[in-house]
Amino acid sequence: MQAKKSVKQDVIILAGGFGTRLSGVVKDLPKPMANIQGKPFLHYIFQQLKKYDVRHVVLSTGYKSQQITDYFGSRYQGIHIDYAVEKSPLGTGGGILNAMSYCSSGEVFILNGDTFFDIDLRQFLQLHSGHRAAMSIALRRMDDCSRYGFVRRDETDRIVLFGEKKEGMKDCLINGGSYLIDRRQLQSLPLPPKFSMEKDVFERYVGQLPIYGFAFDAYFIDIGIPSDYKRAQDELPRLNY
Repeated sequence: MQAKKSVKQDVIILAGGFGTRLSGVVKDLPKPMANIQGKPFLHYIFQQLKKYDVRHVVLSTGYKSQQITDYFGSRYQGIHIDYAVEKSPLGTGGGILNAMSYCSSGEVFILNGDTFFDIDLRQFLQLHSGHRAAMSIALRRMDDCSRYGFVRRDETDRIVLFGEKKEGMKDCLINGGSYLIDRRQLQSLPLPPKFSMEKDVFERYVGQLPIYGFAFDAYFIDIGIPSDYKRAQDELPRLNY
């Protein structure tokens, strides 16, 4: 049997979240370090990356960053780790740009440290490259979209609209929090040190840059609220890695 190719692209994981909405159940921890059956949430993301033989991860950290460094060190699950520590909050976009200084690959995967989306990274890269995208977003169809904004695409999968979340909205595609970005393209944009990737790049440049969205029918969970954090306790350890 032919061995599967390694994912050679660098991976940035945004791991600087405070976990404000989880403060009642996760105390004094960065949100990605939330305990899931004796392991931090980030552990399960590393398990996913190990499946694709990822070689290099940059952890973008801020709040209580030393707790993350102490646990994961410079290598975890066979993956080399660098740390891009924010001295003050830079927003999702600023955190990504800061972490990109540790990257060398032309395209970089971006994952949210409080979201697990079990997409096929090789397929994501193939779609991104085939469409010659500057930026690609992994999308997830949801029955109840009231907690999330929605995404609309044209017939070529190019994103044409990022919509605000609406109470009671059903059956839509949402931003799943996993991106593939042309590093030089992002670095060339006129952006301040602190900015939102979602608002200041995706929404602002949606009609100007080739930004694509690809839908994946894969396991998805965002532990941003207590009910989903509780659900993760049962579901994540059962994933077959």
